[in-house]
Amino acid sequence: MKIPFSPEQASTIAGSIDAIYLYIVAVTIFFTALIYGLVAVFAVQYRRKSPDEVPGAIHGHNGLEITWTVIPLIISMTMFIWGTVVFFHYARPPKDAQEIFVVGKQWMWKIQHPSGKREINELHVPINKPVRLKMTSEDVLHSFYIPAFRVKMDVIPGRYSSLWFEATRLGSYHLFCTEYCGTQHSGMIGKVHVLSQEDYQKWLETGSAANTPVPVSGQELFKTLNCATCHNSGSGALGPNLNGIYGKPVQLADGSTVTADDKYIRRSILKPADQVVAGYAALMPSYQGQVNEEQIMQLIEYIKGLKETSAPAPASATEV
Repeated sequence: MKIPFSPEQASTIAGSIDAIYLYIVAVTIFFTALIYGLVAVFAVQYRRKSPDEVPGAIHGHNGLEITWTVIPLIISMTMFIWGTVVFFHYARPPKDAQEIFVVGKQWMWKIQHPSGKREINELHVPINKPVRLKMTSEDVLHSFYIPAFRVKMDVIPGRYSSLWFEATRLGSYHLFCTEYCGTQHSGMIGKVHVLSQEDYQKWLETGSAANTPVPVSGQELFKTLNCATCHNSGSGALGPNLNGIYGKPVQLADGSTVTADDKYIRRSILKPADQVVAGYAALMPSYQGQVNEEQIMQLIEYIKGLKETSAPAPASATEV
């Protein structure tokens, strides 16, 4: 359905977002017209007709009180429940969603696909395939917005945020930053290109000789930083073994427990002294300023792929 003065609907969630938006607008218009209409009617009908006129007493009416309480309650709860259903669908990407990495920087979007393919201010995605964007910022607050898909998410420095969508129409669509991020904020724009599965695969393979898959880049960086010197499965290792650690609980020296997720690993790379693992000394140096956000994502992806049966070697540049 094409709504006048609005972008076309080009994702699976666009119709749901538009429907609830139009419902709220319709309710707002109806009650605005009703209230102002009644104000006008009552102002005329019950105006004071002579200086000596004394209005009669007005008595309460239980039925009327219940009616104008129950009807707004039903309408507001409809908005709440409907909005909640749409929100949970929007906030929970499918398990088979393809992950793409996004880093916001004044004033551009840097994008990397799992295969290693990189883009700036452009995003190529396959049609009818769920895509999850894992995003962070190198400097200030940004916001990733694709109007035709009806998806938007703030991109925050020092944190990971995500959004997902499934494109349903071939073509190119606008991409905006919708959070003021500096003097050239208005120029932080781009395009999202929706391709057929075949064309998307061909596009990924273009220049593939220069592309290094994200986990492989993380492994190479892990070796460059000499992380395996401390993080290995050998006896007497100075750092915890990272094989199979991702998603598992980690006991810290202060007695607390955290989950080894993206946030934890990132913090361990940049501020290792904040979360020292129980049984290990706070020996690991900070890598803040030595690795950028893209490299941190690469290290995290490498760690994700490490299994408990992996060989005793690389795992992460962190004191996880």
